[in-house]
Amino acid sequence: MLNLGPARIIRFFVGLDLGQVCDFSTLAVIERVELTGEWDAVTFALKKRTMLRLRYLERISLGTPYPDVVSRVSDVMQQVAAEGNCELVVDGTGVGRPVVDLLRRSGLPCNLRAAIITGGIAEHYSDGFNHIPKKDLITGLQVMLQQGTLQIAGGLKFGPALVTEMAEMRVKITQPGHEQYGAWREGSHDDLVFAVALSTWAARKAYPVWSRPSACAFALSVIA
Repeated sequence: MLNLGPARIIRFFVGLDLGQVCDFSTLAVIERVELTGEWDAVTFALKKRTMLRLRYLERISLGTPYPDVVSRVSDVMQQVAAEGNCELVVDGTGVGRPVVDLLRRSGLPCNLRAAIITGGIAEHYSDGFNHIPKKDLITGLQVMLQQGTLQIAGGLKFGPALVTEMAEMRVKITQPGHEQYGAWREGSHDDLVFAVALSTWAARKAYPVWSRPSACAFALSVIA
């Protein structure tokens, strides 16, 4: 059973980065919570702060057949849905499209968004897929970390690997002047970063209240 936290959870956002032969399929579960503080004498109400908390990361074993990946995702989403309202966003880039079809037919207990990660500059929606520039995914995650809006639960099995992936994430400028984001070292993985980035993207779509980053650096906030 997942350890998803207390009852003040408002909503869950789950990112699924689909891998292939040499890449992991990875799940990231983020909870959106509302924290209540002291009485505000100006507004005559309790002070409230909304946070995102990364509570669960899972890498599905390399070589797992996609029907088994779908089964595992369904199991996780059943557990998440038992705790509250949830949404799953799936990377449907490339080989992910048939898996998205399988997930749509699996009777998931949550809303499903399908995404295609692009090298473009503008997000758009067509044919059942959200086309999201890779830059927007990475900088969106960056915003959450810099502002302390996203906290990472301590003790996550893949928490250290996530930190490593973030440290190895680099921006490359192509010949036409476009930005590309990815691991700078050959053989490095970026599945954890993109699973988390997909879940924060879904949170921003549902609650579009955050601004863009002012610097290209990751800052981590770790909670118990």
